[in-house]
Amino acid sequence: MRLIGKLLAAGGALTLIAASAVPALADPPHGVTPRPGDVVGVGSDTIGYLLDQFSHDYNKAHPQAPALLYSWDPVGPGGKAGGAIVTKAGCKAIARPDGSSAGIAALEANTIDPAGPNDFCVDYAGSSRAATASDPGCTVAGICFVPFASDAVTWAARDAASGGTDAPASLTLAQLKSIYLCKITNWAGAGGKKAPIKPFLPQTSSGTRVFWLTALGGGTTPVIPGSCVSDVHNTLQDNQGTSPVLDSAEAIVPYSVADYIAQVYHDAPCTIPSCGGSPACTPTGSENLFGCDQHGVLGIKKIGGKKPVLPWPPPSPPCPQCKINPNFSQPFQRVVYIVVRDAATHDDIPAYLEPFFAAKTASPPGFVCASPAAQTDITNYGFSAQIWARRGDRQLPACGIPHWDHYRS
Repeated sequence: MRLIGKLLAAGGALTLIAASAVPALADPPHGVTPRPGDVVGVGSDTIGYLLDQFSHDYNKAHPQAPALLYSWDPVGPGGKAGGAIVTKAGCKAIARPDGSSAGIAALEANTIDPAGPNDFCVDYAGSSRAATASDPGCTVAGICFVPFASDAVTWAARDAASGGTDAPASLTLAQLKSIYLCKITNWAGAGGKKAPIKPFLPQTSSGTRVFWLTALGGGTTPVIPGSCVSDVHNTLQDNQGTSPVLDSAEAIVPYSVADYIAQVYHDAPCTIPSCGGSPACTPTGSENLFGCDQHGVLGIKKIGGKKPVLPWPPPSPPCPQCKINPNFSQPFQRVVYIVVRDAATHDDIPAYLEPFFAAKTASPPGFVCASPAAQTDITNYGFSAQIWARRGDRQLPACGIPHWDHYRS
């Protein structure tokens, strides 16, 4: 049932536009090992907690379903990277995939579960980056990037409450590119104070890292960061202002706008300084079940004078109306994805994954694109569910439509 090929169909081209009292544990619930026939994902840090929430909500609504939905986080208990996981019963332990690219690599390994020879050990990957030239396409034996929400990425620096920053209030794309190429190395050269710049990036498997460097390179080819840029020996995680290296007036780092919104306005506050993982926070009934507020000392900043979040400046919580600015700088808007193996179905999504990831217009539609619970989850975790495919002068919901740049209906 899982080992299926490709059926091409004909049609017009589309282009996509981004328009509890007890702390919940990450990964599959404690004591639960997913069965061979369950649907299991790995990958992105940026969307990891949202995938946890999808899993929780789907399984709660469909407890007797033949296949339940699970997600493994990119870091383990205590927020530590590394270690091994057994994704399903019968599968061998693998290194925990940390980030979009690592999750996609685990999917592409196509490891079969010996306990269920028609089942894979990894069924999908979460990705905060789009397909790159090095990824196999959405064709026979390839992989398909299935969009389901939109995000934006901006830069972050230390906020005023934590001691402030030497950076200016806004940077242009050209200035950001020069900073990450180490051509501008002092904040005075970008309109800030006379002080060195310390640019940081998340670790190399991070989808946010790939997206950021690609945006700086014009949207197609990523820039190669200069020697002044640090990822702390490939250990810096995405969207964590609790990292000690970022507690500096000189620091700059890319940050997901959606994650910032989720952390500041929807997540429970950290109860330990490192905020590494359970029991770092205890969500209440009004807070996200997964994730803690890890924005730490950082505040998000403008690009080219454009505000990343509305209202601006970001108010103190609560702010249920806070959202990504749909008019934020276009090169820094992005779509986030579920990545699946290409399949011999009309929508290229494997038939056994359609109950979870099929488009809203499918019959029946998938949980992520059509369920009111999933749409609420997307909003609560800071993302926007408003993504569209445009065919000529018509706009169609793009959630669940893979390989949108050359889709055939």
